Amino acid sequence: MQKQPISAHLNKSTSNMFIGPLMVDVEGQALTDEDRLLLSSPLVGGLILFSRNYSSPEQLACLVAEIRTCNANILIAVDHEGGRVQRFREGFTRIPPMRTFGELYADAPLKAAALAKECGWLFASELRAYGIDFSFAPVLDLDYGLSSVIGDRAFSGDIAIVSELASSLIAGMKEAGMASTGKHFPGHGAIEADSHIALPIDNRPFSEIEELDIEPFKQLIEKGLNAVMPAHVVYTQCDEHPAGFSTFWLNEILRSQLSFKGVIFSDDLNMEGASVAGGYASRAQSALTAGCDMVLVCNNRPGALEVLRYLEQSSNATLLNQESQSRLVKMKGVGCIDIGSLKQSGRWQRVVSDLGR
Repeated sequence: MQKQPISAHLNKSTSNMFIGPLMVDVEGQALTDEDRLLLSSPLVGGLILFSRNYSSPEQLACLVAEIRTCNANILIAVDHEGGRVQRFREGFTRIPPMRTFGELYADAPLKAAALAKECGWLFASELRAYGIDFSFAPVLDLDYGLSSVIGDRAFSGDIAIVSELASSLIAGMKEAGMASTGKHFPGHGAIEADSHIALPIDNRPFSEIEELDIEPFKQLIEKGLNAVMPAHVVYTQCDEHPAGFSTFWLNEILRSQLSFKGVIFSDDLNMEGASVAGGYASRAQSALTAGCDMVLVCNNRPGALEVLRYLEQSSNATLLNQESQSRLVKMKGVGCIDIGSLKQSGRWQRVVSDLGR
């Protein structure tokens, strides 16, 4: 008897809140027929938006509505950290790089923490107004002055400052109805190479990584961090695999030692740092087996379709894992405020003024 595709099983026997393990992207500012077909698969549980998908607030609202008609359960995400990583600009408040708050902290720690919280509330509120579920933020990497891809995206090189400011930012995001994602576990800041174009290698012993880079993640996990994104970095003294494909990092350290209960998102499997795991189906299989709840395949539609075919043919019970489902559902955005009402509020106007100073 021919094995029935797992997607058919999902359609028949899972609840309406099933969220698939694959996050994809789309090319333009409106959906194509191919996009609609892809997004309608129950195995596609997430969509990440980029700058190319945005031209105006009105266009974004239409695109999000169109996405929801294809897949009501889909998680819609964006990289909207601030600084050089802010996908939507015109019509949105310009968010400073997180280093700005770290620099302010040196002279006025209470002011820096308060402003970080208000910043988290503001960008999360603006995104929620257009139906975006979450931004992949904040960066919890330490700034060692080595990594150009991290650089001013990090709050600081000081563990205490990173932990306090990230905690404040997350509190603001939560107030606006948005979940948080700490990245890039266990820390990308001590490596010069950029995992988008190379496979970074970190030769430090585990004891050093544990004492320094893991500490902000540990402290934020204890405060309820919702999700983590591991780095496409090989920590040679700990494991031979990049962290996102490593049961050592994801299960032994993150799940067991740190007692992390939230979502684990892979970093983009199209990045060069992921190529060590083989083809796209192999990359997805390795990431899911290692402990990821959802894998990202961006800027490569053939790669995304390869992963979808692998998932369709898979009988892997982890695709129906109820623990993953309960974690992923918590990434859904909660509530929202009309953008006009938001911009008329005294709080929004005050925060915009404070961030512009």
